[in-house]
Amino acid sequence: MGPVLERAPAPSSGRYEILGKHGHIGTGGVSVPICSENQVLKSLSQENATWEQDNPKLQVFLNYFAASSFLCAPAPVPPQEGEEPQPRCHPREVRSPSPGATPGRADEVQEVVHFPAAAHPPGAALECTYISIEQVEKTHAVVLSRPSWLWGAEMGANEHGVCIGNEAVWGREEVCDGEALLGMDLVRLGLERADTAEKALSVIVDLLEKYGQGGNCMESNMAFTYHNSFLIADRKEAWVLETSGKYWAAEKVEGGMRNISNQLSITTKIDREHPELKEYAKSNGWWDGEKEFDFAATYSYVNTARMTTSGGRYCEGYKLLNKHKGSITSEIMMEILRDKESGINMEGGFMTTGSMVSVLPQQPHLPCIHFFTGTPDPARSVFKPFIFVPGITQLLKTVSPTFGHDDPVKKQPRFQSKPDRRHELYKKHESTAVVMETTKDKGKEMLREMQELEKQKISQMESILQNGCLDTKQVVNLFSQCVEEELKIYG
Repeated sequence: MGPVLERAPAPSSGRYEILGKHGHIGTGGVSVPICSENQVLKSLSQENATWEQDNPKLQVFLNYFAASSFLCAPAPVPPQEGEEPQPRCHPREVRSPSPGATPGRADEVQEVVHFPAAAHPPGAALECTYISIEQVEKTHAVVLSRPSWLWGAEMGANEHGVCIGNEAVWGREEVCDGEALLGMDLVRLGLERADTAEKALSVIVDLLEKYGQGGNCMESNMAFTYHNSFLIADRKEAWVLETSGKYWAAEKVEGGMRNISNQLSITTKIDREHPELKEYAKSNGWWDGEKEFDFAATYSYVNTARMTTSGGRYCEGYKLLNKHKGSITSEIMMEILRDKESGINMEGGFMTTGSMVSVLPQQPHLPCIHFFTGTPDPARSVFKPFIFVPGITQLLKTVSPTFGHDDPVKKQPRFQSKPDRRHELYKKHESTAVVMETTKDKGKEMLREMQELEKQKISQMESILQNGCLDTKQVVNLFSQCVEEELKIYG
């Protein structure tokens, strides 16, 4: 399934944006928020995106392959006098291959990590997954959901309300065999270096031009490489950025409904582009220079017209978002991410490994709220809230162990072995999944307690948004405290 976006008139004083995303090594998605009169739905995804005109609200849901996916929807909005409150939400999931040896265990562990804002000395080097690049003098605080073996992120947000997710795409341009920046590295770099969605887009394309994209995107000695597309959102706007090697096109999301999948989706509406995008296509015989330039049609292997008629998760996500159009809440976004019949919540070899939903208020005095699972299969996981405030400590129970220079990712040749990267929450959740499969009554009771915990946290977050009152001391360890409550359920 992919993200969907609906856009309405310019935002007014009492609105929020909601984003949701999920990612996995097989397919995933990203979503971004957009402003609306009563509610906003946005999502970033690598798998698909659709856009449909609808004045009263804006909705976005995107899904993407091999990295992450975002959904965005309107969040609860404090009612104006004489109005009924309107809801918004933003979900996300991440998936990865499963060896099938252990029930309920995916082959890739997704961790949730927080890095505070930092200052760096001039000329400092930054070690990404495969290569080192020049560090900037200041980086923003970020919260990331990422495969635990790499430096970047499948999906995440920063302290300024910027959210990014990426998706795998392929096309006529060959994928680079050499090691460069991963698309997931670019997600984190955009979040750390930009305070708006468009600035993040600029960061990504500048780094793409300077360092390129490439390298194995799986923790395996079997190569799995691709180009990347991104959904980038902040409190005010959203962008879709799609790449083919160093060439790229970007579309500003301005209305209707939009979703993306594992194929290029930007057609003739191109708001920013690589300066040589058209000339390169012309020199390769992909475009004659006469007819209107269509990025997806020019750079893709196949005809991309009428993507919504194709089967699979893209089409199913499109239908689910339309089913709830105009009434999407955070709970509904989470419900969509949990849907197994549609294939959005995947099982088996490409199991969903992590999920994220974000609420982005239009009003700058209200906090952005980001929900993460940090565990596989959102149908039996808890979405736990995170809010950026001063003094946040590291999220120890969702951080995987590190192996330094002995990590098989760092040693040459790479990926000759695979260490146990499971964090504490992952291990407990894994054991609980076995109980749910083998001891039905006990499993049902545990699931009921998990659902009740999630409802309590959602209610608390809605209260913060509606009342406009945030006690930083109470939320400084919000996510970690919720993890502790979840662990108590697992026993």
